[in-house]
Amino acid sequence: MSKTALDIQLKTLPNLPGVYQYYDADGKILYVGKAKNLKKRVSSYFNKQHDYGKTKVLVKKIADIKHIVVDTETDALLLENNLIKKYQPRYNVMLKDDKSYPWICVKNERFPRVFSTRRVFKDGSEYFGPYTSMKTVSTLLDLIRGLFQLRTCNYDLAQEKIDVGKYKVCLEYHLGNCKGPCEGYETEVSYHNNIASIKEILKGNFKDSLSGFKHQMKTYAEDLQFEEAQKIKEKIEVLENYQAKSTIVNPKISNVDVFTIVSDESYGYINFLQVSYGSIIRSHTMEIKKKLQETDAELLELAITELRQRFNSKSREIYVPFKVDLGKSVKVTVPKLGDKKHILDLSLRNAKYYRLEQLKQVKIVDPDRHANRIMAQMKADLRLHEEPRHIECFDNSNIQGTNPVAACVVFKNGKPSKKDYRHFNIKTVEGPDDFASMEEVVYRRYKRLLDEDKPLPQLIIIDGGKGQLSSALKSLDVLNLRGKIAIIGIAKRLEELFYPDDPIPLYLDKKSETLKVIQQLRNEAHRFGIEHHRNRRSKSALNTELETIPGVGEKTIVELLKTFKSAKRVANAKLDELEDVVGNSKANKIYNYFHK
Repeated sequence: MSKTALDIQLKTLPNLPGVYQYYDADGKILYVGKAKNLKKRVSSYFNKQHDYGKTKVLVKKIADIKHIVVDTETDALLLENNLIKKYQPRYNVMLKDDKSYPWICVKNERFPRVFSTRRVFKDGSEYFGPYTSMKTVSTLLDLIRGLFQLRTCNYDLAQEKIDVGKYKVCLEYHLGNCKGPCEGYETEVSYHNNIASIKEILKGNFKDSLSGFKHQMKTYAEDLQFEEAQKIKEKIEVLENYQAKSTIVNPKISNVDVFTIVSDESYGYINFLQVSYGSIIRSHTMEIKKKLQETDAELLELAITELRQRFNSKSREIYVPFKVDLGKSVKVTVPKLGDKKHILDLSLRNAKYYRLEQLKQVKIVDPDRHANRIMAQMKADLRLHEEPRHIECFDNSNIQGTNPVAACVVFKNGKPSKKDYRHFNIKTVEGPDDFASMEEVVYRRYKRLLDEDKPLPQLIIIDGGKGQLSSALKSLDVLNLRGKIAIIGIAKRLEELFYPDDPIPLYLDKKSETLKVIQQLRNEAHRFGIEHHRNRRSKSALNTELETIPGVGEKTIVELLKTFKSAKRVANAKLDELEDVVGNSKANKIYNYFHK
């Protein structure tokens, strides 16, 4: 389709909610999106300048636009979700579910069985779930079996078959785990009362079951059936113990879904908690890869729709950290304090922990992805034009003006490249002058890289404030590199980041990964510089007096120290001892020097 035809399409789009689909010249679907107002949303792709590269590429590829108008924004959200899963367009966030989740089935039978399954059939049975963990299912089933005596056989317990005595009670009956409905020892009404209680427990409502058991216990006690009363008491304790473990908020908070999100440059992590009668009955976290720099709000809206569909949630209210647009069928609450805020914080903590676990795993399994994410994050945080794949950090070291040295450490893809580290002995500066020393070292480093035609870094970090940064800039000016390499200074006290020609420093979040990489660079430069300075001072202290002896060179000093271990022992040595090591001529010079 020509540009003119696209323009005509854009002008004729309705101002209504709906879903739009972008196609390329070959008729392949590129992107599916939802909009409150189709005309405004689709036109925005073509009217404004896009900073993000993938969005620019997407817009260039669009050859045809199709749209579907719907009644409400909620319908648009659901339709968008279904179309993404059906067509899996290249530029959309993928919502794939690669596994089946477990359910608890209450079978549609005369005496219903209760069991776990991963397959759902439309046979009139009731299914509770899906659950995100089989451990949760096992715990619930163990609880139910401990409280109620249910059958586990798969016999057809029709009344006529029981009347003719087709079945006989099994071992489960003799163990007290089943009341024997197969031989008519338990009525259908009694069995279904237990099933009703089980359904309430699976919904998270423990109150009715506890009340019923307490009434039973009281009745048994009044009839002096203390053994039966004790059994009921034990069931109450089991139920209360489970409830205590699962209740984390006010029991009045019921039938609520909680969603939170944490994200970085590449991925969003959305946690979902389902709360019923103050208990968390489900928790799940999903990871979404960003395709077009989607905002947290966009990702959260998409994930809420997907997760509620996936887990068959019918909750009428959701708690979220900020307003999202889900239409009028769901009440959206942004809690600010109290129990509601507590449950929201718990969900956020789950999302953060999940992200940390994923990052640790990725760092081990896929270090390239880890490096790519760190680089993208640093580019965004430090407002750079390109990813800082090659970073160099400079630090000066001098103590009381002696042996001034500097260190340059190199990080590549966010990791130390120790073979590229360099030491510098300050040559042109007299005394402790950090500014002049920084100017000398930066000049020498990049003059050499230019002369040897070696790659330059994308980012230079100067350990120091505005003064050291200005000194480094002078050298870059001389080498005509200013503007070609990004450069920042980091002040030690408040971790302020200074930029050239900007009086206001940048403050990064203390927990940000970008700041951690910069701190690691700074600490490594400091360590490397101090190590070199210490070595120079040690060497200087050892060799000073020996080096002042006329006619005694470095090789002679090394031989003397190998034998005598210190300059003091050389001074106290006898002439014949010295002759054995360095010969007659040099031994006389050394002996005469110390015995004038």
